[in-house]
Amino acid sequence: MLRRIRTTKKLARRIDLQYFTRPHAFRRWRFWLSVAIPALALGWLFTQRVQGNQKVYSSGPLSRSHAVFTQQCNLCHVSRVGVFSKTVTDDACLSCHDAPVHQANQTFTPACSSCHLEHRGAMRLAATSDNSCSQCHSNLQVRTGKPQYAASIHSFETDHPEFGLLVRSNTDQGQIRLNHYLHVQPNLIGPQNRRVQMTCDDCHRTLETSQSWPYSGEAKVSSTSLTISAPEPTTPSGMAPIRFAKHCAGCHTLEFDHRFGDEQVPHATTQAVHGFVTKQFQDYIAMHPAEIHKAEPPNRQLPERMRLRPIARNAAEWVQFRVEEAEWLLWTKTCKQCHALTQNNDALPAIVKSNITERWLPHAEFDHQSHRMISCESCHTKARTSHDSTDVLVASIKTCQQCHRESSAHDTAESRCFECHEYHDWAKAKRTKGQFTIPQLRGTAELHMPSDRLGEDQRPTD
Repeated sequence: MLRRIRTTKKLARRIDLQYFTRPHAFRRWRFWLSVAIPALALGWLFTQRVQGNQKVYSSGPLSRSHAVFTQQCNLCHVSRVGVFSKTVTDDACLSCHDAPVHQANQTFTPACSSCHLEHRGAMRLAATSDNSCSQCHSNLQVRTGKPQYAASIHSFETDHPEFGLLVRSNTDQGQIRLNHYLHVQPNLIGPQNRRVQMTCDDCHRTLETSQSWPYSGEAKVSSTSLTISAPEPTTPSGMAPIRFAKHCAGCHTLEFDHRFGDEQVPHATTQAVHGFVTKQFQDYIAMHPAEIHKAEPPNRQLPERMRLRPIARNAAEWVQFRVEEAEWLLWTKTCKQCHALTQNNDALPAIVKSNITERWLPHAEFDHQSHRMISCESCHTKARTSHDSTDVLVASIKTCQQCHRESSAHDTAESRCFECHEYHDWAKAKRTKGQFTIPQLRGTAELHMPSDRLGEDQRPTD
């Protein structure tokens, strides 16, 4: 049998080279679709424009804080010569958020939209990237003088310096004598001479309205030794501030004389204490005049000059003796256990005012409530061994970096700059006045822009 041989040339002769000139259903549909789809898109955009729907022009959903403005693009994209500007101007942001600059000595002020990026969904606008901060802080420059802060920081994990508080070897200026080591020892004598084992949570705690303080001055002896205490404002780190009546008075009592049992002097100035003690003894001797001529048994706690006092001749002298004895014990033993006293020209000493620090990192934000799942000793590693009240027990940056670090596996805590630092000091924010009604913000009423928000050629003329 003969075999037919097909060459490329013979096969090419079978192809109709004029096929594209003849009508075909698929080609007709392709043509009409290429015309109809753009026409429909333009018609839809025109319809949305007539209906006042601006959402179609959005590049993405707004953040939760600005979601209500979805139908009013020109609140931020200020109209310039009839069209939306490509970027949001700072004027649009400052009409609602008018905060001062970061530092008065800074050489560069970034635009609001360069740090706070919108149309990226329900995210926090404050969650800025590290690049927003490092554009200045990687090579910090100031207008005059030298930078007061680290001049080159790129991220918290790579080259953030140790907290300045620890680098400068600062001491606690609280003016209160407190030995952390002694307070965590076993079998301490607590309220009503009970043996107790104290923990950090007995004094240091975030604000909790359902729990009270076990060593409060109002604590009642029971199976739980707890009473409900009124809530107090927290410190900037979220901790309840230390108060003598709430945290210390249950153990550190202020009795001043056996005649009055559990009666205590007020936790106040020496002048207030002197007035209280004098009044108490005056009232007592008025009710017990026979006590004037009784000999007092020697009190070994008093110095010898006080133990050998003669019997009082009258009520005034008896009150004088008793007040001097009670105050000597208060000034030299009870009060001095925690406070420093200074002697001035007056007969009464002065108590050095306490200065308990409530914010250890003044340039950073920290919230204890967010860290409540971690034991105190995990961060404050030296607390249990601290004997000196001047010790600063703030956690080091190495402790923080164990959790707050960059990781491709997303198994770490947030470590970007905004987690601890704020660019704006909102405490110094300028007051802004509302300019719009709710229907205008929602896009259900005509929006009239103030003259200061219009372009130069749009402002009314005289």
